[in-house]
Amino acid sequence: MKKYIYLFLAIASIGIVSCEKDNDVLTGNKNEGGLLDVKNILVPYVVGNGNDFEYKASISAFQGDVKVQTVDIYKTFTNVDGVSSNTALLKTVTFPVAAQVENLDFTATYNELIAGLQINGVAMSSNDATLNIGDYWTLKYVSRTSSGASAENLKTTKVAVGTRFAGQYSVVQCEYWRIGVIRPDVTGPFLGTVVTIESVNSTTYRKLEYCGPFSGNEFYFTIDSGDNVLVPTLYNGEAQLLNALPAINCSETPADMTNACNYAGIQNKAVRDDVNGKDRIYMSYGYLAATGSREFYEVLEKVVE
Repeated sequence: MKKYIYLFLAIASIGIVSCEKDNDVLTGNKNEGGLLDVKNILVPYVVGNGNDFEYKASISAFQGDVKVQTVDIYKTFTNVDGVSSNTALLKTVTFPVAAQVENLDFTATYNELIAGLQINGVAMSSNDATLNIGDYWTLKYVSRTSSGASAENLKTTKVAVGTRFAGQYSVVQCEYWRIGVIRPDVTGPFLGTVVTIESVNSTTYRKLEYCGPFSGNEFYFTIDSGDNVLVPTLYNGEAQLLNALPAINCSETPADMTNACNYAGIQNKAVRDDVNGKDRIYMSYGYLAATGSREFYEVLEKVVE
């Protein structure tokens, strides 16, 4: 099986942890204290988690004779076209000043990230479905110390927009009907195969390499705000082809999908696993050949490293 590595997935697999040390020393001598370290240079933002979902990041301070007392965190949004918003204060955090090295975690929600920001004079939308892959916020840190000094940290945090359901998935179930006849002999060897799903935008995904158990394919599907899954017959106004033949699905061409769409299982839904991250995608789809329908019922489970 071909393996695909995508920059966004590689970044996402890093998570939000980065432990490189910062060189900003507010006092000019790090032994005197006042050194701020940005622990998270990247935080993946997942479209669809909700406006109040808390994205976490962390900073730390070396506290000597001079102490970091507060840090003002500023935000700027930049869209995929390179157009940036104004800059506004996200929040001010306070260090307890109780130890020589202090860690401080903070969170930011979508509502907090968009508050006070405008693009070309227009306030950012309250619906994160309007975001695009490649959009991001930049968080900048201004430290204020017990000596009365303040300075902007060299390091920043990038809150990068992605989508929850992009990633690698293991095929945990696949059923295939050829002209109404189920073929476990074809699907059996396919079980356990890892397939790649790539984000296209906030609701559209591309499944690479496989249409059911058949390689050499890629196709597009959507997951809407209600986590409903659809492999559409048209994509960008053109017929979507699977195995070089027209796509069929349960809602647009139900007469061609009498087996997969009536299969006893969850139908055309993405099911979130907020505990272990092993989201599942259930989809029924197929294609129409001259001799009749080829139908698939497929269950994919996200691979968690």
